[in-house]
Amino acid sequence: MKAPYLERDEEHDLAVQWRMARDQAALHRLTQAHMRLVIAIAARFRNFGLPMSDMIQEGHVGLLEAAARFEPEREVRFSTYATWWIRASIQDYILRNWSIVRGGTSSSQKALFFNLRRLRARLAQSSDPRPRDLVFAEIATAVGVSKKDVEVMDSRLSGPDTSLNAPLNEADGGTSDRQDFLVDNVPLPDETVGDTIDTERKLSWLRSALNVLNERELKIVRERRLQDDGATLESLGESLGISKERVRQIESRALEKLRTALLRENPDRATFV
Repeated sequence: MKAPYLERDEEHDLAVQWRMARDQAALHRLTQAHMRLVIAIAARFRNFGLPMSDMIQEGHVGLLEAAARFEPEREVRFSTYATWWIRASIQDYILRNWSIVRGGTSSSQKALFFNLRRLRARLAQSSDPRPRDLVFAEIATAVGVSKKDVEVMDSRLSGPDTSLNAPLNEADGGTSDRQDFLVDNVPLPDETVGDTIDTERKLSWLRSALNVLNERELKIVRERRLQDDGATLESLGESLGISKERVRQIESRALEKLRTALLRENPDRATFV
């Protein structure tokens, strides 16, 4: 905090020396003179409960990033430019460490995270009390997010994180954890094995039925039906030298031949067909 202030011309000269000659001494003087700015910005976020020293260090990282990107020829004071980088670095640190659950991944969500408390307090000070839903609607309009986003963020800021290993009910002696009641949507092992067997069986049926097709029919069916991005009738018509209507007719005939071959070999495959 005792570092001397820099005059505009001196600041410009130091920035030029660092940008053009990578003068470490110039960088040190430039950043040292602006550490009070880092401390002042970090102090604005002290209410988030994170160590002040850590936020100052993160702000210093932003200050160094600003020095690396600063363009002296634009005739802008370094402090004006560095403020944005310092604040962004501190905010990113807070979002990463305030909770074990990452939040504020978009710019609008970040704005909501850092402004919700302030806006809510300002609206609460109004002499005309308003319903909770109306307050949330006004905050959503001010920040540019949906009302649902405001409600979710408000619930996150209102309560602490809860461990999945925490007992669900202290009365039962803590025998059940919260994670014991999480729903797993992954199929059961027997379902996975059954699906694999069914898939292999259907592929075997299909490979056998494809033998009834001639070369042109097989090409059309493979490129139209057996690929993730099926070819268009027009593109197939150009490659085969026929019209797209003719391609459609051949495809329809080939699919009917496949259906007949599958049902002839085993009539109970009608559901697959």
